[in-house]
Amino acid sequence: MTNTDIFTINNAQSFQDQALATFKLQAANCQVYREYIHHLKIDVNQVSAIEQIPFLPIGFFKTHQIVSNQHPAEVIFSSSGTTGMSHSSHHVTDVALYEQSYLLAFNHFYGKVSDYCFLALLPSYQQRSGSSLIYMVNDLIEKSGHPQSGYFLDNHHDLLQTLTDLKTRNQPTVLIGVTYALLDFVEKFDLNFPELIVMETGGMKGRRKEMVREELHQQLTEGFGVPAIHSEYGMTELLSQAYSLGGGIFQCPGWMKVLIRDTNDPLTLIPEGKTGGINVIDLANINSCSFIATQDLGKINADQSFEVLGRFDNADIRGCNLLVQ
Repeated sequence: MTNTDIFTINNAQSFQDQALATFKLQAANCQVYREYIHHLKIDVNQVSAIEQIPFLPIGFFKTHQIVSNQHPAEVIFSSSGTTGMSHSSHHVTDVALYEQSYLLAFNHFYGKVSDYCFLALLPSYQQRSGSSLIYMVNDLIEKSGHPQSGYFLDNHHDLLQTLTDLKTRNQPTVLIGVTYALLDFVEKFDLNFPELIVMETGGMKGRRKEMVREELHQQLTEGFGVPAIHSEYGMTELLSQAYSLGGGIFQCPGWMKVLIRDTNDPLTLIPEGKTGGINVIDLANINSCSFIATQDLGKINADQSFEVLGRFDNADIRGCNLLVQ
């Protein structure tokens, strides 16, 4: 199976087969992951199911270079954070995999990129370098080919005029924004654009008090006149995103999977419906590490969708989707 074959995975068995092959590859070639497995005294050859795979704590991306090959990085994505915080770095040796991942995932959940106009309200991301989100949005804006696609830093009046015009033209539109900026907009203006896809990426960035998801989404649905608020679950350390089409219920694309670990025993997984730490398998991370133990808390539902319920105590506040409830 080649790297790009992960995007054709369409059943649980083929996902497991590819995940196990990726595990063996990274256990051999990713030095940090190999040493972590060694310290856990896990025999790689005895791992025969994804539930037995050890997940690398996400904090290693702040202190080590996590790579599984010797190729130079084509791009280095870095996390956001407040002054004094350490930042994660993801050395991406094949950025085309990232591009395929987000384009195919968008196509799966929403349809063709070229059908949409993309508007971005991401001031805090634009004002720094190394954002994987900005890389993705830049490409979506370009590939949309729509003349009104673009960024709106703090230009809320221009954004309102653009949204009003797109509504009049019945143009399918995605507005992707950081949470505090979307709230700033709806506090100034009311819109009634039911067909608009409002996608919040999370993050108050210290600009506002954190809100429970239900309260936040109620304010945004009323302000934009939409039936639901969409969300993206992604992070610097991953090359794939899960999407929520409303209600804070996330679905993964076929090459990504979420499992839940016991908060007191990080090597033990817990069943559906129970709250614990979110572990992510991202097979697009073939050249770094595909098995990441995040600092998010969540639960898996019976249909394998998942919810994000908060963060571990003392975990750094992350720019990507952090909505406590």
